[in-house]
Amino acid sequence: MAAAKRKREAPAARLRKRAKKAPGAAQPGPEAGPEGAGPEEYSIPPPVSQGKWKNKERVLIFSSRGINFRTRHLMQDLRMLMPHSKADTKMDRKDQLFVINEVCEMKNCNKCIFFEAKKKQDLYMWLSNTPQGPSAKFLVQNIHTLAELKMTGNCLRGSRPLLSFDPTFDKEPHYALLKELFIQIFSTPQYHPKSQPFVDHVFTFTVTDERIWFRNYQIIEEDASLVEIGPRFVLNLIKIFQGSFGGPTLYENPHYRSPNMHRRLLRLSVAAKIREKQQVKEVKKIKKKGSKVLMEEDPTEVVFETPAEEKPVEIQLMKPESKPIVKDKKKPRKIQRKKQKKLFRTEASA
Repeated sequence: MAAAKRKREAPAARLRKRAKKAPGAAQPGPEAGPEGAGPEEYSIPPPVSQGKWKNKERVLIFSSRGINFRTRHLMQDLRMLMPHSKADTKMDRKDQLFVINEVCEMKNCNKCIFFEAKKKQDLYMWLSNTPQGPSAKFLVQNIHTLAELKMTGNCLRGSRPLLSFDPTFDKEPHYALLKELFIQIFSTPQYHPKSQPFVDHVFTFTVTDERIWFRNYQIIEEDASLVEIGPRFVLNLIKIFQGSFGGPTLYENPHYRSPNMHRRLLRLSVAAKIREKQQVKEVKKIKKKGSKVLMEEDPTEVVFETPAEEKPVEIQLMKPESKPIVKDKKKPRKIQRKKQKKLFRTEASA
């Protein structure tokens, strides 16, 4: 027998069934609309981020060969805090820095943070706007990573940060240029696919002692107080270039002292201390020698001395008598005993 055809239900009945199946939906009332229409319609709430990703800033974060574990952890922390960043393999030391512009172009990045290690103890950071420029070179000091600090602050991964700048950034032109470079590199673009639509932490850039101090704080919702999260480091500006990783110098820091010069001055100070100690010892020796003053002879010293009796000198004219030689009677007996012992030993060995 042929299967019976299924009758199509009315559209109003289908709407009622959908409303019953929808989770969390309220049950429609028994009363219909004023004009005999169906039950009330329910709309789905829109997504949190309604907008288009327009600011296509992408930052390439990588380093040269020869970095230590602390620098590697700092790079990982920055990549974690910046969802618009990309990673790449370490660059060889022999390559020129202009090659980084080509790497950024292949990675489709228009900003770059490059860590350059020298002598396995000095770390330099390049911040560049590729490929036109400008770019800035810093000496990185006092690095403390997230794993090392173990601060109590915390933030959502991928959330957008606030950027807080010292008032000094608006007073001097080279700081104003660095401020714009920091804004374009560290600020997460709005509606980025990997970002979260929340603001729960703040990056602070403070100028103290001719250096830029970077800190990351959590914003607590209850009283808007700040709790440090990490990482933290200090940037000592060296030069600002017109191009990307080179070109004419726009600004050179007169207060900058290279690490080699700093270490040389430390060695000279230690050598000066040692030289000073040696000079002090020599002065003490000279003082000791100079303190020995020869006293003149006192004529009254001989007053109480009694002269010794003078003995007459006797000259012996005769030869002294020789002493009689006394022979040892026991000696020949000893010699005989020794000979007998030797004979006895030879016989015993034979």
